[in-house]
Amino acid sequence: MSLIKQLWIAIILVMSIAFGGSMVVSVLSARHYLEQQLQVKNIDNATALALSLTQLEKDEVMVGLLVSAQFDVGHYRFIRIVSPDGQTLVERVAANLKPGAPDWFVKLIPIRTTPGQALVQDGWNQYGTLTLASHDSYAYQSLWDGTLELLLWFVIGAAVTGMVGTLLIRSITRPLGEVVGQAQAIAERRFLTIPEPRTPELRSVAHAMNEMVGRLKAMFNDEAARLETLRKKVNRDAVTGLSSREYFLSHLREAVQGDQFGSVGTLVLVRLPDLNDLNAQLGRQQTDALLKDVGSELHQSGADRIGQRAGRLKGAEFAIVCPSLASATEAAHDIHERLTQNLLPKWRDQVPDLFHISAVRYHHDQNISELLARADETLAQAASQGPNSWHAVEDSTAKAALPAEQWRALLTEAVAGGRLALSFYPVMSGDGTNPLHQEGMLRLQVDAAGTLLSAGDFMPMAAQLNLTAPIDLGVVKLAIEHLRSTAGDIAVNLSAATVANFSFRNELTQLLKTYPEVCKRLLIEVPEYGVFKQFDAFRDLAHKLKQLGCRVGVEYFGQSFAESGKLADLGLDYIKVHPSYIRDIASNEGNQEFLKGLCKVAHAIGITVVAQGVENQADLPLLAALGFDGVTGPGIK
Repeated sequence: MSLIKQLWIAIILVMSIAFGGSMVVSVLSARHYLEQQLQVKNIDNATALALSLTQLEKDEVMVGLLVSAQFDVGHYRFIRIVSPDGQTLVERVAANLKPGAPDWFVKLIPIRTTPGQALVQDGWNQYGTLTLASHDSYAYQSLWDGTLELLLWFVIGAAVTGMVGTLLIRSITRPLGEVVGQAQAIAERRFLTIPEPRTPELRSVAHAMNEMVGRLKAMFNDEAARLETLRKKVNRDAVTGLSSREYFLSHLREAVQGDQFGSVGTLVLVRLPDLNDLNAQLGRQQTDALLKDVGSELHQSGADRIGQRAGRLKGAEFAIVCPSLASATEAAHDIHERLTQNLLPKWRDQVPDLFHISAVRYHHDQNISELLARADETLAQAASQGPNSWHAVEDSTAKAALPAEQWRALLTEAVAGGRLALSFYPVMSGDGTNPLHQEGMLRLQVDAAGTLLSAGDFMPMAAQLNLTAPIDLGVVKLAIEHLRSTAGDIAVNLSAATVANFSFRNELTQLLKTYPEVCKRLLIEVPEYGVFKQFDAFRDLAHKLKQLGCRVGVEYFGQSFAESGKLADLGLDYIKVHPSYIRDIASNEGNQEFLKGLCKVAHAIGITVVAQGVENQADLPLLAALGFDGVTGPGIK
């Protein structure tokens, strides 16, 4: 029972006791007073009337008239004159006059008075005895009205006291509500601090809770910083800060063979002079400085492009995978312009022939070894063209890209005409035996023959055309329809561009409110780069979805691990770790240590960890030992 309810019960109880006691004292006092007044009135009126009758001639008619006149104006119950021998000479009795109070009140509190008596003389002889009694209905009326008035004042007093008490308790307990809200947030894996209230007792509780939250955040941030250091050590080149060869090739395989990006993209190679020659010419320190400058420029080239990543393959050879650039010529020209403008002026005097660049277009499921060999051949052609040259080779077998307006018409028609579909893939428990949920991957039917495009093929263009919101809303509708007709849980992906759309978030919330029965079975996830790019918008979306009962996750997690400290306030249910960490995990002890620490940190705040992109079921025991709660990928059936 709430404090406010307890307060009202206490006030009603106290006021009832006070009213009862006051009523008893007041009513008894008023009754005693009224009895005295009626008694005095009876005696006085009897004496006055007897005196008036004594002075009259004892004519029976005159005596009756005087008694009647007195009876009519005096509100009497009766007036009676009895002779000395007991004969009634005159009698006037009032008709039954209803008391001005309920019968139960009259019976509960009776008013008892003695009639007034006086002797009526006839000269020196006694004419008779006069007895009269005033009517008590008006006394009951007065007593009842006083009781009602007392009750009214007590009710008003109780109501005013209760309202004032309610406001005071709400003011006092408001900080307590914030403490409760903080505790609930912690239970939901959101670690928030609150202002400390002025009430000493509550201030100590809030201070203790804030300290606990601070320690949890500090622990999470410290562990995240340690893991980020470990991640960089394992997967970064020590000199340039770019991805190491193994990590880059893993990311390249994900771009070429996975579903995250489109079906075409570009691989760029950048080669400097032989590293031994550079060391001999510049010295080790200068050579390292040159490599750092190259690494910085290549890293910055992908700052605004989703999925673009640079790595150092060997010595003075670098590679950049550009999933968002289908034109090899455009990719090569972009890298060449950047190095020519920002790097070459600084090093031209020392190394005139500083770099050569090649770019080749790739397609989905292309063999990685063949792609790298083709890029090497193209790089040799670039070197033959002279110093600081570039050469690009387009894939002549690939289909030409559609103009933007055709894409707009195609995507708009797809949303309106129901040409969006979901393909479902299982997400299993860590040991691969029990299903956790199904992941619904978006597909687009582009023609009457039923040709399907994956999300990576058309969502980048949808983002450019600002059409991701209706597409994502259609994805959620498809998931709801599937959930209403089948058992189990379904996860769907929202694009990064949609998260920041305020109108979409409201439409999504209203849609889910219409189907509360499926919300607990619906999982909604957003790519990591979209989470940190639009963090405030994602936090708002996550909180709304959690309130509706949906589960919220982050997919392709681990590429921006340095920012993962922000996740402590979101209340995430799960994360899906990027496939580049999972592939070849059995032979990568550094990534094993990193992933084991990641799972430990995530479990400490109640987050489920799923391995994404698992290709070999033989890796399942190792992944389970590292702490993964679930697995998904081409090797999971």
